[in-house]
Amino acid sequence: MNSNTLAPLAARENFPLDDRIRGVPPGTEGLASGSVAAERWHPANGRMSLPVLTLDEAAFTANRDLFLRYAREQGVQVAPHAKTPMAPDLAYALVAVGAWGTTVADIRQASVMLRAGLNRLILANEVGGIGGARRLAALIEKFPEAELYAFADSVAAANALASAWGESPALPPLGVLIETGAGRAGARTTSDAEGVADAVQATGGRLRLAGVATYEGAAAVADPVRTDEIIGSLLAMTGDLILRLRARVGPDAPLILTAGGSTFFDKVVAKLLPFAREAKAPLLLRSGAIYFHDHGLYDRALAALDQRNGFVVGGAGVSAQAAFRPALRLWAEVLSRPEPGLAICGMGMRDVSFDQGFAKVLAIHRNGERLPATAKAPELFKLNDQHAFLSVAPEDGIAVGDVVEFGISHPCTCLDRYRVIFGTDRDGYVQHAFPTYFG
Repeated sequence: MNSNTLAPLAARENFPLDDRIRGVPPGTEGLASGSVAAERWHPANGRMSLPVLTLDEAAFTANRDLFLRYAREQGVQVAPHAKTPMAPDLAYALVAVGAWGTTVADIRQASVMLRAGLNRLILANEVGGIGGARRLAALIEKFPEAELYAFADSVAAANALASAWGESPALPPLGVLIETGAGRAGARTTSDAEGVADAVQATGGRLRLAGVATYEGAAAVADPVRTDEIIGSLLAMTGDLILRLRARVGPDAPLILTAGGSTFFDKVVAKLLPFAREAKAPLLLRSGAIYFHDHGLYDRALAALDQRNGFVVGGAGVSAQAAFRPALRLWAEVLSRPEPGLAICGMGMRDVSFDQGFAKVLAIHRNGERLPATAKAPELFKLNDQHAFLSVAPEDGIAVGDVVEFGISHPCTCLDRYRVIFGTDRDGYVQHAFPTYFG
């Protein structure tokens, strides 16, 4: 695909829409999701039920293609984390343009993706003890064609997987990624990791040493200097371990090396790519939120990345903060103006993320038309379950019934509130309905 051409999004699943789903206009029943574009829904004109979350499809595809271009130029591959939207259609949109595969966080998420036909998965988490291992075995029995890699960070985890696979001799060998870690799960020392490798190799072939995995984002602390030290040490241990595994399995056995979220992927590439090349193992980035970006958490993260000159495209440093575009919008109506400096919207903690900062007011719409920007934008300062409190200038003309367009902070804890993600065109009209499967 030409790097300047954006492959459009497509909805592969057709399902009925009705007014029990956020955003769907009242009175709607049995509308085929595949025909939603013909309805000409727009979140600002008063027809759709609010609050609702929308996806700017052009921004998503631009982010997707930019990050995949970066990956290609750096010589790495991507296995985007599907936990962010849990929308198989969007996972397909990444695999279709060159993503190596898909990442999931647990067995149920793996089931969602396998049922959608996405068969190359990294299960980026331990499955627990024998119960979790047996559940994973039952899933693979249902999908024996799956190419699935599971994490293990302890001998106990490896032994549980070995027991489950020993009970099911018809199962193909399971690829195990030894997880190293800091701040979350993962073996803390090379000695611990080698013990896990020993346990995998002692299974008589039921488990297979498939590579090394880590997640550097959990190692971050408040002090950026200390963060650099911790992440650097973790990645150095991870790189050393892939070389040790290569020596164990010989020159021809396939191995993979995987790390990388949406915040420190530049550090992963710089530190681990030389190890990956020496070990003849592809380096897979599992970044997931970057395709959505935001107006808060990841905007700040990319500003920090720019400060360390971490984003290079076309052989030149590029501002990641400027290049990636926030793709998600949250729309809510003004319900009340009880005081001159206060507006209350019909949006609360049940509707929008707030764990990494409040949403940002981007625009005010009245009767479907965007109002001119004011000198000082209203500011969200408090959330109840169903209410958002905005501070407004006393002279601000924001009125009951106006629709407020918000930019969110932290996609992962906002998308999970919505059964359907409504994809919009450049003018804000709904083009697709992408179902989510958060459980």
